[in-house]
Amino acid sequence: MLIGLDPLLTPELLMHLSAMGHGEWVAVVDANFTADLLAQGRPVVRLPGHSLERVSRAVLSVFPLAVDVDPPAAYMHVCHSAPAHRTEAQQAVVNLVAQAMGKPMPVQAVERFAFYERVKDASLIVQSGEGTAYGNALFCKGVILL
Repeated sequence: MLIGLDPLLTPELLMHLSAMGHGEWVAVVDANFTADLLAQGRPVVRLPGHSLERVSRAVLSVFPLAVDVDPPAAYMHVCHSAPAHRTEAQQAVVNLVAQAMGKPMPVQAVERFAFYERVKDASLIVQSGEGTAYGNALFCKGVILL
């Protein structure tokens, strides 16, 4: 155990998040997501039993969002719904991004199959236990200034 770290951040997850560089993406996906297929050999860390919101909160507690990428976060848009429609899990991601950035920020709604393509470029996939459909998000790592 370490002081001050979210207990959801396993040593394996911390290792992969730490190894990521500026501009790399992490996907936090739901329990039904085809993580192994889309990972194409990249790491998949599983945190079963935890919601998209809970896992995203843990990741964002140590993962700075990029300020030079517009937008630095995205979620999978619900097929055949209005452009502004968000599930409760997706709205939680939008709220977490605003909290992490210190102000409201745009979070991109990405069409389902385009989202799958973007996950193929992610450096890491974190599979949550989110049970609702479309409970998937992407976050771009920013620069850490020392």
